[in-house]
Amino acid sequence: MASPGFGHTARKDAWWVRSLFVFLGLSGFIVYATWAAFQGDHYAFGPYLSPFYSPEIFGDSPHSWFGPKPGWWPSIIPFSPALLILWAPGGMRFTCYYYRGAYYKAFWADPPACAVSEPRKSYWGENSFPLVMQNIHRYFLYLAIIFVILLAYDAYKALWFVDPATGEEQFGMGIGTLVLALNATLLGGYTFGCHSFRHLVGGFKDQLSKSPVNRVAYQCSSCLNRGHMNWAWCSLFGVAFADVYVRMVSMGIWTDIRLF
Repeated sequence: MASPGFGHTARKDAWWVRSLFVFLGLSGFIVYATWAAFQGDHYAFGPYLSPFYSPEIFGDSPHSWFGPKPGWWPSIIPFSPALLILWAPGGMRFTCYYYRGAYYKAFWADPPACAVSEPRKSYWGENSFPLVMQNIHRYFLYLAIIFVILLAYDAYKALWFVDPATGEEQFGMGIGTLVLALNATLLGGYTFGCHSFRHLVGGFKDQLSKSPVNRVAYQCSSCLNRGHMNWAWCSLFGVAFADVYVRMVSMGIWTDIRLF
């Protein structure tokens, strides 16, 4: 008996809508993030630093850790501080359990949706190259935790503004402060609700009841994990909007309102 063709299904609902929106959403983010990463400009304004460029290891803004572009950077490769760090949070998302299921359906039609036939006749899973490399997700998680801490620190630094008259730092809050704080919160909810994080804090235990600290951490992570898809999408667009906000303010297109 011949196998059903691609897209064959008994489903009566518009099963393709979710995959379409995932395709559009992820494609839009990838295009924008790639463009923003190669700009290498308008990524900082006062105490604000775009999360696409944080931490700024080398760069021209006051947030740079080690000064401007190093002399050893190849001249044939465009320089941008974002290119030095985006591979880490990008790797976290690319290997994420939720995103795998999302982009396998939306980009590879593997399968296009539940109970819908796919174009392939065999199933290899993630046991062979290159998909076996998805197993490095847990290591990207360790890096992502560091990035969440750094972005939370960026939100704290966004509370201190330099007085143009005295040159001294003063405590305050602008709309940008709230944007960066929200970004760190969303990324924290996404990262700390990750399946691998649940295993890290308690899933490896045979009996959680004997480890109260692990049990509480596991329960908190599980609470976030129940909304992992929502955290994934909100944090994705949150980090993009944070970059847009800093970029627009830096370019003088938007005005950052100081709340106090």
